[in-house]
Amino acid sequence: MIDAGFYGSLATSALGGEELSDAVCEQILLDPAIDLLPLLNAAYTVRKEYWGKSVQVHILNNAANGKCPEDCSYCTQGKNSSVDIEEYSMKSADEIMAEARLAYENGAFRYCMVFSGRGPSATRTEELAQLVRDIKATYPIEVCVSAGLLDDPKAAVLAEAGLDRLNHNLNTSEEHYADICTTHTYQDRLNTLKAAKRNGIETCSGLIAGMGEPASDLVEIAKTLRGLDAESIPVNFLLPFEGNDLVEPVGLTPEYCLRVLCMFRFTNPRAEIRIAAGREFHLRSMEVMSLYPANSLFLAGYLNAKGAASNRTYEMISDAGFEIVSEFGAGELVASAEQSAAEHPVEIGGKSVVKDLDDLRPAAR
Repeated sequence: MIDAGFYGSLATSALGGEELSDAVCEQILLDPAIDLLPLLNAAYTVRKEYWGKSVQVHILNNAANGKCPEDCSYCTQGKNSSVDIEEYSMKSADEIMAEARLAYENGAFRYCMVFSGRGPSATRTEELAQLVRDIKATYPIEVCVSAGLLDDPKAAVLAEAGLDRLNHNLNTSEEHYADICTTHTYQDRLNTLKAAKRNGIETCSGLIAGMGEPASDLVEIAKTLRGLDAESIPVNFLLPFEGNDLVEPVGLTPEYCLRVLCMFRFTNPRAEIRIAAGREFHLRSMEVMSLYPANSLFLAGYLNAKGAASNRTYEMISDAGFEIVSEFGAGELVASAEQSAAEHPVEIGGKSVVKDLDDLRPAAR
């Protein structure tokens, strides 16, 4: 039996800037004596202090899809994956701008452009910088770029263009990294994040839970991101795709997923904690509870996986009493999303569903 004071001490420590011990973090993840509802309530106390009841909505744009030389075992775009995805080189600037408009009109607070590949050349970096300038000059929306490995000169180019955030996920611990990727190292990823920081770009970096890692690995990632002062932490839960080297998620019950989100809130109290890939699949009927530790989510799917219909997600946020950060009202967003759902229905059921071209290139519909 866990004393009621334990839950309050978690919130008090987080709000006071105190770092929880590894043992307590692992206890949050694993101790069956911990009750879920008071744990969520303690996490919400911290979330509410820094983020109120707001929910930031992010929309991903696969600006270049597949054809990646890296062998990340969880990724449908990796060179070893046989998942049947739609591959294409970088979209035109016009198409990317059109999708930025769609993201803005669909209530996105942040537009996230993802480019497959090891990392951009100097020429490609300049192209990305121009896209950032054009988007920010046209729409009142923040921009995040995920483009692989970057050094200081390339980070400086993107910083000068006004990039708000650079995404580069650590994904797992340093010890476990070689088990999921051999074509680059954990240190390569860490160096990219540090280059962004040195050049004044906010960092977005998270993890994938369910890849067979022990709880201690998740604790290590949480504390590494705390040390980096990561402004944004997307928490992904491994989605199963036949054809990937890594297929079966390990240990991802709805309760465990919620415990992971709570642990990241306590260890990184000021960070934007995002419910990323797998929220529909793994949280199932408990999905709405994820909004108590987390304050942002992805709308309309992930890299190559479909997500729930946007109207369902907006209704979930509103029904739970949270507030969508957007220039558009919740009712307006739901109505627009309902129309889109009627025209382009989304059914994900109990399995991972690969995005088709309508999902990947909505501006070309």
